[in-house]
Amino acid sequence: MVAGVFFTTYEALKSGLMKVSPTLGRSQNSLVPEPIINSAASSIAELAACLVLTPAEVIKQNAQMIQRPAGSTKGMHRSFKDSPTYQTLETFKKPSQLLRGYTALAARNLPFTAMQFPAYEHLKKSTHTRRQEKGTATGTLTETATVTAISAGSAGSFAALITTPVDVVKTRMMLSASEESPDVGQQKKSSLGSIAKEAACRKGSLAVAREVLSESGVKGLFRGGSLRSAWTALGSGLYLGVYESGRVWLGEWRNGKVA
Repeated sequence: MVAGVFFTTYEALKSGLMKVSPTLGRSQNSLVPEPIINSAASSIAELAACLVLTPAEVIKQNAQMIQRPAGSTKGMHRSFKDSPTYQTLETFKKPSQLLRGYTALAARNLPFTAMQFPAYEHLKKSTHTRRQEKGTATGTLTETATVTAISAGSAGSFAALITTPVDVVKTRMMLSASEESPDVGQQKKSSLGSIAKEAACRKGSLAVAREVLSESGVKGLFRGGSLRSAWTALGSGLYLGVYESGRVWLGEWRNGKVA
């Protein structure tokens, strides 16, 4: 569902912005370069996706914090009202509470998305152009999936490495919020969960970044960057490769090119 919201918003905004002017983003003389359009479209799409993701994260993390008494019922005899999810939902009095931490989640995801998609679109387009100039382009689904996967993996890997400090600071803030939370057995007092507590008990991302710098230097801000970069390259390649090839296949099927 999150992916559906993201790509629906992204594709609609990107095509809409491209149609604003015949030359918008498509020539050196255009007022708005294409990478800016892709960055803006992906950023707004990420904000829309976070509206769906934030409530799910809040409920999930609250449910994970609930501890059951030793003699609680288990297995098939337990009703839905006894589930952690239901007990978590009972603690929320206002729908707006489910969006606590939206700003923090968006702040974590926006830099990565705004960097990845312009790079991904540029790599994909330039690779297709080079293959056409060399006469090696086949236009098959296999070629589309391969080019897209390599472009997305490369762009995702680069963006993940560059934004590692943001992820390190975010993780440190989440851990600090968890340590400062009350007894997990007091469910109503901890009803906002770790994301909500992070939003309510902000220490400040700059202050956390300074702490990491003082403890480990610049290397501390990029700790885990290699693993994050490799994992993102694999995930982005598979994710966007399947998406793009599926989108092309559906387009060909609608036009009657696929039996």
